[in-house]
Amino acid sequence: MLGLKLPTDPRWVNIVEKNIEDILTDHAYCEQKAASTAVSLIVSFPEYTELVQEMIELVNEEMSHFKMVHDLILEKGWILGRDRKDEYVIQLLKFFPKGGSRTTQLVHRLLYAALIEARSCERFRLLSEELEDKKLAKFYRKLMISEAGHYTMFLKFARKYGDKEEVDKKWNELLNYEADIMKSLGNKETIHG
Repeated sequence: MLGLKLPTDPRWVNIVEKNIEDILTDHAYCEQKAASTAVSLIVSFPEYTELVQEMIELVNEEMSHFKMVHDLILEKGWILGRDRKDEYVIQLLKFFPKGGSRTTQLVHRLLYAALIEARSCERFRLLSEELEDKKLAKFYRKLMISEAGHYTMFLKFARKYGDKEEVDKKWNELLNYEADIMKSLGNKETIHG
């Protein structure tokens, strides 16, 4: 369903199990950045009313996810750690050329967001199936479903606002590019790395 070309190595869950505090901190910031992306789309493309309406909903949902993760951190007696660079996102951004029309920029941002949500969904599925902590596994199952909805929404908007054939071609190229990125990731205690 997600179209990802390279699945996460299941051994990544072993890294997660040994670094729950780090994963939760990274996850909290991922939710915050997702909300920030939605706000940025509203600010940059206010004339796309349907997109703006969906992004308003998304901001609220992502911030509620941030709160859920933050509550888990506090429940475990920890505090939210500092944000770290997301190597996955840094590498992904290199795929998209700078400039182009507003529509092209919008489509690129939507594809980028769709892919991040798709990878998050895939990772959350793995966590929901493999984590020994059943409460945490159930938590990730709920979020996995949400991420799948976000992925399809972003892709739907990219196809709506761009030329469908061109968007699908770019999406496939992006999936191949992302698979190459993933070959060097999956060995860190981060959601995408």
